[in-house]
Amino acid sequence: MNPYILATLLFGLGLGTTITFTSSHWLLAWMGLEMNTLAIIPLMAQHHHPRAVEATTKYFLTQAAAAATLLFASVTNAWLTGQWEIQQITHPLPNTMITLALALKIGLAPLHAWLPEVLQGLSLTTGLILSTWQKLAPFALILQLQPSNSTLLIILGLTSTFVGGWGGLNQTQLRKILAYSSIAHLGWMIIVLQFSPSLTLLTLLIYLIMTFSMFLMFKLNKSTNINTLATSWTKAPALTALTPLILLSLGGLPPLTGFMPKWLIIQELTKQGLAPTATLAALSALLSLYFYLRLSYAMTLTISPNNLTSFTPWRLPSTQLTYPLTITTAMTICLLPLTPAISTLLTS
Repeated sequence: MNPYILATLLFGLGLGTTITFTSSHWLLAWMGLEMNTLAIIPLMAQHHHPRAVEATTKYFLTQAAAAATLLFASVTNAWLTGQWEIQQITHPLPNTMITLALALKIGLAPLHAWLPEVLQGLSLTTGLILSTWQKLAPFALILQLQPSNSTLLIILGLTSTFVGGWGGLNQTQLRKILAYSSIAHLGWMIIVLQFSPSLTLLTLLIYLIMTFSMFLMFKLNKSTNINTLATSWTKAPALTALTPLILLSLGGLPPLTGFMPKWLIIQELTKQGLAPTATLAALSALLSLYFYLRLSYAMTLTISPNNLTSFTPWRLPSTQLTYPLTITTAMTICLLPLTPAISTLLTS
């Protein structure tokens, strides 16, 4: 892609998200979301491949449906209450509609079906943008919304954690596994949103760091399915040794960074008298942990060539910048000791 066009599209992505962040009016927020969608579509379709075009079409249709629902709900709210302010959504009908529209935007279950299919058709770089940056603008709106229907959020959150765990169990494609991982993590964030927005933001930040690290690792190894992971130990043995730690951090095992948000969320839910919800969320994390362990096993304990049909890639020197991978991997593995300081900041 022409570097000038790429720079323009990335600028459009940043501008769309910034407009949504800074807006207090529903029309401006909607405009920012639309800019975001239109800027990423050429990036998704840049590889002229039927899968990429199919993924782009699915993404466009779902985002357009979510944006139309959002606009309709905000107009309905203005008609019922005379308010265009984001924080003045008082009527339960537009409130619920906007919550569901934003859930479709970020891929919360049961409105998640587009996300694994779209991510599977993209390159790892575009998939990284879709899994991280594209979640920020809708999340800013959800945080400002403070939905009146608390039961809806808990149902969406719990459904997402279970669907994210169950859906990834039978997958062999890494991008689909990361999509289901994304759905499960979003579920954890949504469950605790109404009780502690700052804890949701912390969980989102740690999710972004861990996902960034995972995508960069797969990109460095040029891996898109489980079979090709087995060849990674010959190309980057040190990285292959660290990758199971990144995966287990995504699964939420101590003493890794990913344990921190799950620990704090379960603690907060228990404080709010929602012990059954906390127990179900913790059990759903075991489903996700299974497929992270499966990836760790394929990467470190199987030797290529194996009996499955896979090609051995050329071992050319990588031109990828490794500093971002180094920094995010260190943060993914080592931040748990900062939990007391972070929990103090959250409560202050």
